[in-house]
Amino acid sequence: MVSTEYERRIAARFATFDQDGNGYIDRADFNAAAKALLAEFTVTARSDKGQALYAGAEAFWQGMAGIADRDGDQRITREEFVTGAVKRLRDNPDRFAEIARPFLHAALAVADTDGDGHITVADAARVLRVLRAPEAVAEATAAALDTDGDGRIGEPDVVPAFARYFTVPE
Repeated sequence: MVSTEYERRIAARFATFDQDGNGYIDRADFNAAAKALLAEFTVTARSDKGQALYAGAEAFWQGMAGIADRDGDQRITREEFVTGAVKRLRDNPDRFAEIARPFLHAALAVADTDGDGHITVADAARVLRVLRAPEAVAEATAAALDTDGDGRIGEPDVVPAFARYFTVPE
């Protein structure tokens, strides 16, 4: 892959985390993502699902900060993201999956409107749109997550796919 394509893909991944578009990733971005998901699925923050989502967002932020916040200012710049998070996580995608798992687990629970442990492809697309994925990307990604074509997506589908998406090869 040419360097410009690699840079474009990294920028897109950085933008996914930078929810407010201010040029860095911080705890507020993770909280904003949790708040937006709760609003989209009309789940209250004080509910068990809401509390689990905020706890998952905090755990995800702590994991990302531990990997990428090299200067300890509680913000991850694009450069820190590229040189820290992406490089380290590319070398160990399972580590990234473990950092993201509490948030992903809780996000799936919020989107699981019937409580069967799975979400629909349509609800997966809703989650992705809330997390700032463009509509076409959200639709295609959600469809691709349904690997067996049964219309249902579970945590075993999401966590490895999430890790693959963010651990971009050069």
